[in-house]
Amino acid sequence: MEAPGCRRRQLPVLLLWGAHQQTNLCNESLMLEKLPACGKSFEEMMKKVDSKKWCNLTEFIMYYDNFTQCTEREANNASCFWPNPLAEGFITGIHKQFFSNCTSEKVHWEDPPDEILTTLILIPVMLTCAMITLVVWCSKRSDILV
Repeated sequence: MEAPGCRRRQLPVLLLWGAHQQTNLCNESLMLEKLPACGKSFEEMMKKVDSKKWCNLTEFIMYYDNFTQCTEREANNASCFWPNPLAEGFITGIHKQFFSNCTSEKVHWEDPPDEILTTLILIPVMLTCAMITLVVWCSKRSDILV
């Protein structure tokens, strides 16, 4: 058990820490003021990429990385965590602007024709039966193994 004097010495430290935490509140208006500069920079960089290639991440990954770092830096400069709901909303807006036509096509899977399916089922069944037969036959002929 702690001595009462030790707790009293920790109290001022905790109070100072709490005061420090309160001074670093997120300045959302500053962040929202600065984030559009990141979007504008990303937009300028994306003009270098053919719009037909906007869905190919390898074509613009460096630009997107710069955009992400910019939004993170501006959020941190405003004493905000990143990501946060406001920054995510801004990033979502950029995604809608540039990548709304990048929906992935759903692959429609079909069963193979019955002949192929039957073959794919029968081959392992026949191999299993053959292996069992071979093991039983070899176990009855112990004179071969010696």
